[in-house]
Amino acid sequence: MLFNGEHIGDGSPPPVDVAVDPLEGTRLTALGMSSAVAVIALAERGAMFDPGPCMYMEKIAGGPEIADLLDLDRPLVETLELIAERKQVGVRDLMVAMLDRERHHAAIEEVRQAGARVRLILDGDVSAAMLAVTETAAVDLLWGIGGTPEAVISAAAIKCLGGQLLGRLWPRDDDERSAALAAGYDLAKVLDCDDLVAGEDVFFSATGVTDGEVLQGVSYLGKHGASTESLVTRSRSGTVRRIFARHDRAKMRALVGGLYS
Repeated sequence: MLFNGEHIGDGSPPPVDVAVDPLEGTRLTALGMSSAVAVIALAERGAMFDPGPCMYMEKIAGGPEIADLLDLDRPLVETLELIAERKQVGVRDLMVAMLDRERHHAAIEEVRQAGARVRLILDGDVSAAMLAVTETAAVDLLWGIGGTPEAVISAAAIKCLGGQLLGRLWPRDDDERSAALAAGYDLAKVLDCDDLVAGEDVFFSATGVTDGEVLQGVSYLGKHGASTESLVTRSRSGTVRRIFARHDRAKMRALVGGLYS
């Protein structure tokens, strides 16, 4: 992980902002569950939103078809009705991804009472945000309160893949609220992808660690081999590449020692 404000590299241009999660889904990986990924995003220096003292954020994300319907102030069920109308399906055909947290229990019940389905995720709302903007995925919407750094990484991904993410800072307690206000943050402001990652030259890459709907995880091939699938994207060109790679684990170990298993 990198801490906020950490400087890396040798100073060679161009200067960039970097956001990284070397393992989004630590618990997923430990339990052998799906959708753990390693992710990194880059943008021009100063482009990425600094979360400051607020480590959590309300979020809603969806694909290009429904981007204009996203709203953090409208009741979630009403937004689902609008999405169903836009997609010409019933509300019962929609699926909302949410982190499985106590703070979401009331919303989960509301969504289910409305007839829509809920996909609960233990961790990893970057992966869930990618699902929400992927046309062929079963998830129609990401909603809930999750990490602010993950919102910045998700915004970088969505600027490359298409769609929209809206977020609003969510202080966990009075101390965090006071610190955010003292630092000049507007806690009522709704931030979109351009607020979270400014500029149009944004890069995002993800590599699957465990199998998921967006990416295949690491597969071990015999005694020495392994394969990975990565997504490499750039907002300026709209290029999205899928890279399937085969690795010789013995040779990698010889190059980097114990860092590679």
